[in-house]
Amino acid sequence: MKLMIASDIHGSAFYCRKMLAAMEQEKPDKLILLGDILYHGPRNDLPEEYAPKKVIAMLNPLRDKILCIRGNCDTEVDQMVLDFSVLSEQAILFVNGKTLVLKHGHRLSGIDLPPVEPGEYLVCGHTHVPKMEMREGGYWYINPGSVSLPKENSPHSYCIFEDHFVWKDLDGEVFMEETAVS
Repeated sequence: MKLMIASDIHGSAFYCRKMLAAMEQEKPDKLILLGDILYHGPRNDLPEEYAPKKVIAMLNPLRDKILCIRGNCDTEVDQMVLDFSVLSEQAILFVNGKTLVLKHGHRLSGIDLPPVEPGEYLVCGHTHVPKMEMREGGYWYINPGSVSLPKENSPHSYCIFEDHFVWKDLDGEVFMEETAVS
């Protein structure tokens, strides 16, 4: 199974359109959205072509291909206009022999940290910074970066997962790849 993993669209029709063009090229089985779909949030500047209604119109036809995790900017009001669930706090996927624990990433301490076993993958958005690192406890922390508001000079990005993770910018260029496949 091939997954396209993206996060933090923040209502940008411009970058949502680019993400969906990349999706057309990638042809994944599922699009995993790690939250912050429509609202830009009070700490962020408005993203390019901030138009949540356009984002809704682009994503709703893909409802059968989308698995979405709730971000800190997603609310019940968003669920009223989106045709796929956006209110799940986390999900666990067993894909191609690996366990992926999906969260948005804004609460990852204490009781909010889901049980992640050594060798498993905690896949989160929220920070807007692409990352792969081994964390205490022997699990991998994966972040696809942000579709619309990247931080720390990172590109507008997403991840592809089949048997390992590959990070790409919205033009499809690889800029990072999992090297330690567990």
